[in-house]
Amino acid sequence: MANLTLYELEGCPYCAKVKTKLADLDLEYESVMVPRSHSERTEVEEVSGQTGAIVLVDEANGVEGMPESDDIVEYLEETYGSAS
Repeated sequence: MANLTLYELEGCPYCAKVKTKLADLDLEYESVMVPRSHSERTEVEEVSGQTGAIVLVDEANGVEGMPESDDIVEYLEETYGSAS
C-alpha cells in the first residue's frame, strides 16, 4: 500500500482535486490539515520549503514534498494509475 501524506487546507479547491484523484485511484493516504495562516504553516514549510496548502509526500517513491495540485494529479496518475 502507498505511504502517502497529503498536507491540505479545509475548503481548498486544489486540495479537493487531488483528493478526488486519490479516491479515483483507490489510494489510502494520511491527511494533515494545515492552518489557514501562512505564518503558522511551519510543518508544511519544513516538508516542502514553501507554505502552500497542497503538498504530497510519497515516502515509498522518494517524493519529499511535491506542491501544485496539477503536478500531484499527474504524478499520481503516472505512478499509481493503470497502464491500460
